[in-house]
Formats: sequence, structure tokens, C-alpha cells
Amino acid sequence: MKAVAWHGKRDVRVDTVPDPSIEEPTDAIIKVTSTAICGSDLHLYEVLGPFLEQGDILGHEPMGIVEEVGSGVTHIAPGDRVVIPFNVSCGSCFMCDMTLFAQCETTQNRDQGTGASLLGYTKLYGQVPGGQAEYLRVPQAHFGPIKVPDGPPDERFLFFSDVLPTSWQAVKWAGVPEDADSVTVFGLGPIGQMCCRIAKHLGARVIGVDSVPERLALADRWGIETLDRSRVEDVPEALREMTDGRGTAAVIDAVGMEAHGSAQATVGKLAQAVAGMLPDALSQPLAENAAVDRLTAFYECIESVRRGGIVSLSGVYGGTANPVNMLQMFDKGLTIRQGQAHVKRWVDDIMPLVLDEADPLGTEDLATHRIPLEQAPHGYEIFQKKQDGAIKVVLKP
Repeated sequence: MKAVAWHGKRDVRVDTVPDPSIEEPTDAIIKVTSTAICGSDLHLYEVLGPFLEQGDILGHEPMGIVEEVGSGVTHIAPGDRVVIPFNVSCGSCFMCDMTLFAQCETTQNRDQGTGASLLGYTKLYGQVPGGQAEYLRVPQAHFGPIKVPDGPPDERFLFFSDVLPTSWQAVKWAGVPEDADSVTVFGLGPIGQMCCRIAKHLGARVIGVDSVPERLALADRWGIETLDRSRVEDVPEALREMTDGRGTAAVIDAVGMEAHGSAQATVGKLAQAVAGMLPDALSQPLAENAAVDRLTAFYECIESVRRGGIVSLSGVYGGTANPVNMLQMFDKGLTIRQGQAHVKRWVDDIMPLVLDEADPLGTEDLATHRIPLEQAPHGYEIFQKKQDGAIKVVLKP
């Protein structure tokens, strides 16, 4: 089969690899019909190479048709249309019983000190072959796959794999609507766009912050107030001016480790570059133990949120020695919530909105590029460089 494989920094290729097969009774094989490139994939493309090996198959946002199931899989059958969550969870361990599926103890990577395994995401998270391929072996398929109806286009359901639950969790972690009637979303990539739409749907006032014209325009189209950070000198001050001097009740960081702007971002970029140039034996400890994140967005979140407010982190961070203003966080009495999305926890909340013919969250108005799997290297490049108006790229095997 054809699959998108990592070969080095900014070097992904479409390789011919063996077809997957059933290895455990709880496995399934699906024929992939759509699979997306995630912002987190760009971290592998640019920053987290030390934790990859040449030939690792990428991708954690797939859906398709079930081809085969193991003897332990009963809730799906060949011919079913399914979406595959990015976290690999058993559904019945201590953590899964708490609906903390991203911390599943059955697939937890204790040797790495990390949570549940993820599709297509490095040695840190199980090195499970990913879904940017013609076929995918789905571990823990007795629980994970989300069955969806035939009829509507793939993109109505594809984002159940990651974007929708990640965004929903970010908004709920931000306290919308129970504890926050207003929210600022930093970063208007796919997650930020969907966070804005969900928060607005739930009744909050929403302000989206970015500098990319196409992203700002898409948010505008969905009735989101926007702030073009390239047009203001001080983003937190501009946000306070928009909110009676206080800031919004919550902020969502949908940017993560690759934020731009400020001296801290420059230091983080340098650390990322150094880690990427060193041999794995040296670069892995550096990436694991150093301040390799560009923290501009996170700093601005802390400064922008009103006192007593909530900061919700959905953007991925990777460094362990990053400087954080604990004084400001304590003085303002902030609540910080974060972590990988617990995909299956949120399906029942989101599914009625996805099945609504009105498509209130705009699942069919998010992808900007739909290209064949063979063009994946081009898709990665334009997404990473923000070229050609690329906001979300969907690959079609």
C-alpha cells in the first residue's frame, strides 16, 4: 500500500509499504477514505524528529470503511463506515473508567513517562503506524472506532478523529458556558477555528487572535470578532480595551510550541533548531529536558485573561524547562486546564450537531485543500509555510 512516511526534517514521502494485518483479537483493518494533516503533524515535520525513525507512518486523523475485524471486535463489522480517534484507548481500565481516555493505562507508555498511545506519533507515544495511508490497522478497535452513517460526505465526520473533540474539550475546559461568558482564542488554525465556532454556538462572546489574513477571514465569515495581531503592538492591552479593561473570562491557547513573536519565541526557535541538528542520542534528552517551546501565545494568554479567569491549553507543548510567570498566574488567581483530548468522552455531545443537516459547526467549511495522498509532501509544505491559503489539508487515498 501507499503511506506517508517520515524521512527527516521537512522530508515526508509517499512510500510503498506492506499492507497491515490483524495482529491482536482487538484489532481492525480499515480502508482509509479520508485522512487529514494536523497541526501536530507539523511538530513532527519540524521539531520532534529526534523521536521518529525513518519510515515511520504519520497521521492521526483518519476515517474509512472496515475491511476486517479481530475476534474480539463486535461493535463494528466489515462494510461499516467509521472514524478513528487519535488516542488508542481500551475503554475499560482505571483511567478509561474516568473517561480520561488519553491516559489509558492499557496503552500508556510507561517507559517514556507518557500517556496513552497515539496513532502515527513518535516513540514517545507508542510508535503506532498512522493513518495517512491506504489502509490502517486499528488497535483497541473493540472500543475506539466511531461508527457513522452512510450518506453525508466524509468531511462531515472526519474531524471526529481529533479536531472536533480537541476543540470541544478546549472550550469546556475554558468553562464555557458555565463559568465563562467570554473567551479569547489565540491561533485560528483548524483547532482555533472550531473552538471559536463551538464557543459561539454555546453562547459565549468570542474573540479570535491571529495574523494570517485567510484565517482571520474564515473566522469573520462565521461571525467571530477578530484581532489581527500584526496591526497592534500589544495584544493583551488591545484585548483589555475590547473588554472594559478586564480581558475575557477565559482564553484558549490553540497555538502551542511553534508560536511566533517576542524574544522568548526566538530562543525557543533556536532551541528547536539545535535539537533538530544533533544526533538522536543528544537531541532526545535536549528536547525532553530543555525549554524548546516558543511560549509567546501562552504568555499572552496569561496576561490577557481577566482576574479569576481560566486558561485552556489545546496547543501542544514539548519542553520541560520552560520559564513560566508563576507570580502572575498566582496573583491573578488563574485556573489552568490542558492535555490531550479524551476523544470518546465528547462524542455524544458533538454527534447531534454533526448530524444536523444545518451543519451548525461548519464541519464541511473547514478544509481548504483536498488532495490525493500522493501529494502529501506538497500538502505538508503549504500547511507548514501557510501558503496558498492552507488552513486544513485533507488527503484522499
